[in-house]
Amino acid sequence: MPQIDLTLTCPVYDSFRVQQVAGMFDVPLAARATERFRLEIPELGDGWRIGLIVGPSGSGKTALATKLFGPWLYRRRPWPADRAVIDGLGDLPIREVIALFTAVGFSSPPSWIKPYQVLSNGEQFRCDLARALAEAGARARPENEAEEEGRNVPPVSTRLRLSGDSPLVVFDEFTSVVDRQVARAMSVAIAKAIRSGRIPRRFVAVTCHYDVTDWLAPDWVLDMATKTFSWRRLPRPPIRVEIFRSHRAAWPMFARHHYLSGSLAPGARCFLAVWDRSPTTFCATLPMLGRRGHWRVTRIVTLPDYQGMGIGMSVLEAVAQWHRGQGHRISVTASHPALLAHCRRSAAWRTVGVKRQGSPSVPCFGYRGSAGRAVVSFEYLGPPGPSAVTHRQGADNR
Repeated sequence: MPQIDLTLTCPVYDSFRVQQVAGMFDVPLAARATERFRLEIPELGDGWRIGLIVGPSGSGKTALATKLFGPWLYRRRPWPADRAVIDGLGDLPIREVIALFTAVGFSSPPSWIKPYQVLSNGEQFRCDLARALAEAGARARPENEAEEEGRNVPPVSTRLRLSGDSPLVVFDEFTSVVDRQVARAMSVAIAKAIRSGRIPRRFVAVTCHYDVTDWLAPDWVLDMATKTFSWRRLPRPPIRVEIFRSHRAAWPMFARHHYLSGSLAPGARCFLAVWDRSPTTFCATLPMLGRRGHWRVTRIVTLPDYQGMGIGMSVLEAVAQWHRGQGHRISVTASHPALLAHCRRSAAWRTVGVKRQGSPSVPCFGYRGSAGRAVVSFEYLGPPGPSAVTHRQGADNR
């Protein structure tokens, strides 16, 4: 088992106040402050997808990550102030950019066309994560170990032997800029994308927050507080979402995140999903024109902080199943890549129509069509397995 010896140093600048502190608290002074670590870490081999380096601030996480994985450690750099984030992932085709954004839970087209600096902390974090994943895929495996500029760490003398063909991404300060509930959501999103194979990468998170461990479900954990390495792969905690029949007054919270019009038809039947007492997803349905007993999903929106976890699609199917229980047929027509991909994979949905030029609007009935935009329609057939969503009756908005 390889042994890692790590020495961290920084200069100590002498001053009157430095001397005062040294005298008051019996702090020994030297030309440099030094801290040494020794850890035993096994060869990682091929059989892992996600790793975690965790520990309190100042425990040497970043220095160790640099020593072990230096060339693969993502270095943040400024985003262009005069360009949309959709233009910030290099020369990747638009479909690949959208796939990366969607995979990390950044699934709001209205936000894709905004510059980085106007986005929320959570959205900015997801953009950084998508960029790190994009650059790892484009970058060739390093041939040398000379990428340590700008870091106050010792010269690299030891690296773990890495095997396998998947590019590696090492992301420092993972979830440090977001609140802890959003951190859980982001951990689920990235783990789900990597383990499903949608992002063919291996990922190492470096963080001081232990609360992401269960939600990231890493294959191995290196704890810098105890200087111990452990293999582990525990299932993540269940995500239990409650769905309420809601009043249409809940819609404005979600409207600006919808990729079409922010309007909501007067006769819409509305549903609100809540996770851990926080609203996450809004869904609305309408009767289909001229089709008795046949309804359609007119709005399905998950707030940005909770995208990528699968909540939106679970809510969609729970609402569809509720309609089936009422004796209705239920369909959805959409162009959003995440929804299309889910319905195509799921045995609960069947494709009933593809309109490459969209459908016309019917203004007299308040129906806004999809003219000029390719859409696919799916009909819900029924659950392929038991649902994990809890239903609770709320306000009837009819």
